[in-house]
Amino acid sequence: MSDAREPWSEVGLTEAEYRRVVEILGRAPNHVELHMFGVMWSEHCSYKHSKAALKRLPTKGERVLQGPGENAGVVRIDEDLAVAFKIESHNHPSFVDPFNGAATGVGGILRDVFTMGARPVASLNSLRFGPLDDPKQRELLKGAVEGIAHYGNTMGVPAIGGEVYFDESYRGNCLVNAMVLGVVRPDRIHKGVAAGPGNALMLVGGLTGRDGIHAASLLASAEFTDEEAEPPSTVPVGDPELERRLMEACLELFETDAVVGIQDMGAAGLISSSSEMAARGGVGVEIDVRKVPAKEEGMEAWEFLLSESQERMLVCVKQGREDEVAAICRKWDVLAAVIGRVTDDGMVRVLDGGQVVAEVPARALADAPVYHPAKAEPAYLAELRAFDWSRLPEPEDWNATLLQLLRSPNIGSKAWVFRQFDHAAGDRTALGPGGDAGVIRLGPDGRKGIAASVDCNGRYVYLNPRRGTAIAVAEAARNCVVIGAQPVAITNNCNFGNPEKPEIFWTFDEAISGMAEACEALGTPVTGGNVSFYNETSGEAIHPTPTIGMVAVHENLERLTTPGFKQAGDVILLLGETRDELGGSEYARLVHGVLAGDAPALDLAFERKLQQVVLRAIHEGLVTAAHDVAEGGVAVALAEMAIAAEPEARGCQVSLFLGRGRVDGQVFGESQSRIVLTARREDVARLQALLMVEDVPFKLLGDVTGDGRFRLAALAPGAGSDDVFRRQELIDLSVDELQKAFEEAIPRWMGA
Repeated sequence: MSDAREPWSEVGLTEAEYRRVVEILGRAPNHVELHMFGVMWSEHCSYKHSKAALKRLPTKGERVLQGPGENAGVVRIDEDLAVAFKIESHNHPSFVDPFNGAATGVGGILRDVFTMGARPVASLNSLRFGPLDDPKQRELLKGAVEGIAHYGNTMGVPAIGGEVYFDESYRGNCLVNAMVLGVVRPDRIHKGVAAGPGNALMLVGGLTGRDGIHAASLLASAEFTDEEAEPPSTVPVGDPELERRLMEACLELFETDAVVGIQDMGAAGLISSSSEMAARGGVGVEIDVRKVPAKEEGMEAWEFLLSESQERMLVCVKQGREDEVAAICRKWDVLAAVIGRVTDDGMVRVLDGGQVVAEVPARALADAPVYHPAKAEPAYLAELRAFDWSRLPEPEDWNATLLQLLRSPNIGSKAWVFRQFDHAAGDRTALGPGGDAGVIRLGPDGRKGIAASVDCNGRYVYLNPRRGTAIAVAEAARNCVVIGAQPVAITNNCNFGNPEKPEIFWTFDEAISGMAEACEALGTPVTGGNVSFYNETSGEAIHPTPTIGMVAVHENLERLTTPGFKQAGDVILLLGETRDELGGSEYARLVHGVLAGDAPALDLAFERKLQQVVLRAIHEGLVTAAHDVAEGGVAVALAEMAIAAEPEARGCQVSLFLGRGRVDGQVFGESQSRIVLTARREDVARLQALLMVEDVPFKLLGDVTGDGRFRLAALAPGAGSDDVFRRQELIDLSVDELQKAFEEAIPRWMGA
C-alpha cells in the first residue's frame, strides 16, 4: 500500500503517518489538510528523527535568555545588551540552484534574527563542496559565493568570518550553512507566538506565489537519486532590497507595543508560521487565503499555505492597531494585509474566500511523530582504525610538502571567497575574515566586542563521530580564545545523510553525545540550531558535518590578538602536547591520499584549562600574537603566522622538540588543544610562570627573526636510551614563497 500514487506518498508522508492523521481528525483529511500535514510533519519542519537526541544537549546557562524553540537563541552580553544568533542550512536548494539557494539561505537566517527584535550586525558562513578539479564544483562554489554576496552585501550586514572545505564526500551534496548575529536589548526580545483571541494576523512583506512549494517536504527531506541527479528547481528567488526595507519596518514596529508576536515565513511558508505561532500560544488561528496578496493568478488554497515566497512575515497585532502597523509598513514601502484573526479554539482554520477548506488542531500540526531510529556502528570504522601508518613514507622534500599543504584549498587563503563579501558594512567590524574568528564592536565606546567562529572537520567526525564533534566545539571555542574572547554559547548545524539508515543515525547520535560533552565541559550551552538530513546522492552520504557556530564575548578590544608575528625578537611558544597523530589529517589526505586511523585525541578538561590560561595571558598583556594549531599541524600554523606578519616581522627560526614516532606525524599532524603564542622577550618569564602554575605544558620554539625566511628544524630523540637529541633541518623557505602558495590555493582553480 506504499504505491507512489497513494495520496500520502505524494506529500511525503508514510502510510503509518497518514493513519495517525486520520486518527487525530477522526476522518480522512481533505486535499488541503493532507498538504498541511505533509509539510509540517516533514523532516525539515518537524525534526522527527532528531528531536529525541537533541534533548540531550545542554541548553541553559547564566547568560542564556532564549534557548532552542524560537527563531534564534539569545545570550546576555551585559545589562543593556544581548545577542541573538543562529546558523541554518540551505544545502539542497544550493545544490539545485547555487545562486538563489545560497542567497535565500542568507535571507532566511537574517529574518530569523531580526524576527527576535535584533538588528543583524554580522554574518558568517560554512561552505563545503567537492574537489575543485571538477567544473561542476567550481560552478557551485562560484554561484553560492555570488548568491551570499548579493544578499548579504545588499542588506548591509558585514561578513566577518567563515570556513570553506573541499572533499570528495560533498561532490553530490554541497553544504551551505549561514550564521547571523544581531544585537537587541534584553528587555525587547520578541517571540513567534500568537495570543489574544480577536487579535489580527497580518502578512507583512512580499507577494505570495508558487515558488518554493514542497521545498521543505520533498526537496529538503529526501535524498537525491540516480534518476534525480539534477532535481527540478523549487528554489525561490530572493529580493534583498525588499528584505532590507522589511527589516527596518519590523524593527520600527518593535518600538511600538502593537506587536504580540512575529514569525518568519520560511520553510513551509504560511502554514508553518501560523500553526507554530498558534501552538506556542495555545490558541487557534483563522486565515483566509484570498486575503493573501498574490503575484500569480489561479492559486489554490494549499498553494497559498505552502508557498515559500521570500521576504514575508506573519505578525500577530493587537486588535485595533492594524492601521498603525500598516502605516509603518507604508513608510518603508512594504506591503501589509490583514489575512486572519486569533481564535480561542486551538484550531488552524483555513478559509478560501469565506469557505472553510481545512480545519486542523494547531497542536497536531506542531507535534509530529517522534522516531527513535535503529542504530548500528558503521563497519568501515574498524578497518580504518587498523590502518598501518608505517606503510607511508615520510617526505623526501619537506619544503615541497609544506608548500603543497599551503596550496591546498582546505588550508590556503580563502580571500577569493571573502573578498566578494562586504565585511566593513555598519562600521562595527573590529576583525574581519581571514583570521581565527571575527569580531564586531559593541557599545557606545566600542571597547567591548562580540566574537564568532564556525568550525567542523568532517573527516574527524567520519572517523570518530563523538570525538570529532567534540573537537569541532573545542576548536570553535579555541578560535575565539586566541583573539582574547571568552566563549559563551553555540548554535549548531548538523549536516548528515539519511537518518533511516542505522549507520547514519548511529553517527548522528554519537555526534550529539560528543557535542553535549564538549559544551558541558567548556560552559557553552546550545541555544538552537538546525538539522539537515538526507544529504546524500545515489546512496552516498556526505561526511557527517555538525558545524558549530560559537559566540564569545571580548571584554577589552584593546587586547584584541591576531595571528601575525608582530616584531622581530619576539619569542615563539607552543602550548599543549604534540603527538604522532595523522588520522583525518590534511597531510595524510593530500600527500598520501589516505583517510584512515582515528580522530586526534581530546582531553576536554585540559582544553578548558588551556583556553582559560591563554585568555588570562592575553588580557594581562603577555601575548603579542596567537594562533590555533589546526589543519596542517604546527608547521602550517607557524607558516600562517609568518605570512600574516607585520612587514618587519616576516620570518622565524624554530626548533620542534619531538617525541618518538613519525616526524611527519608531529610536524604536520593535527594534535588538538595546541596554541602558538608569541611574547616580547621581557615578558617570557612571566608567561612561563603563569603556564607552570596552571600546569599547562609548553615549549619554547624559537624567535621571530624578521629576515624574510621561514626555518624549521626538528629535534628528535636518538636511537639509544640516552637523552641525546638529533637535529634535523627540515624546512628553509622564504616567506614570499609561502605566501605565494597560500594565496593561489583557490584562485588557481577559479581562473583568478
